[in-house]
Amino acid sequence: PEFTMLEWYRPGFDYRHLMAEVDDLLREVLRTPPAILSSYAALFEHHLQIEPHSVSIVRLRECAAGHGIQVSASLGEDRDAWLTLLWSHLIEPQLGGGGRPQIVCDYPVSQAMLARVRPDVPAVAERFEVYINGVELANGFQELQDSAEQRRRFEENCRLRRTGGMPEMSMDERLLAALAHGLPACSGVAVGLDRLLMLKLGAGELREVLAFPFDRA
Repeated sequence: PEFTMLEWYRPGFDYRHLMAEVDDLLREVLRTPPAILSSYAALFEHHLQIEPHSVSIVRLRECAAGHGIQVSASLGEDRDAWLTLLWSHLIEPQLGGGGRPQIVCDYPVSQAMLARVRPDVPAVAERFEVYINGVELANGFQELQDSAEQRRRFEENCRLRRTGGMPEMSMDERLLAALAHGLPACSGVAVGLDRLLMLKLGAGELREVLAFPFDRA
């Protein structure tokens, strides 16, 4: 129940326009100051002195060990798993401190299944997330419009799931058909309403703002 979402799409908007619109929403609802904008790579470099797009897994292991993080052997050679581990333990809790929103953009391509890729060096996904006081409030991106590329990504995800011994997920053929028919340039975002309400009311945890938390359902 903590994933009640407000989701919308904006034809003609790129993801940076949508970041600004989400910022406007937070300023109206939470009376926050203008958001800070940071790239995913800049935050890794600032907090951990790591360039996340090119760092070796050996260096990621050393960083986790150096910060006393308990590591599961199942992470193996999964770069995204290592990056996510360090992100969630060492960077994410510090984002949006003092109640000022922080927007993180330009994620690794491998962490944005449905987002358009910008061919920088290195290439990045046009995806963003919004944080306040370490709480993730929103996830958005520039929508991928290429049905063939989307199918390739789904197939690669299925292959990785098989390799990792996880159940395969069936591909969304309706989405692929819609993309093939033609999707206008647009960006979309989902905002966690319960998390937004929690911050608005100054609540300490989500169960305080849910009508039916699990223990009272």
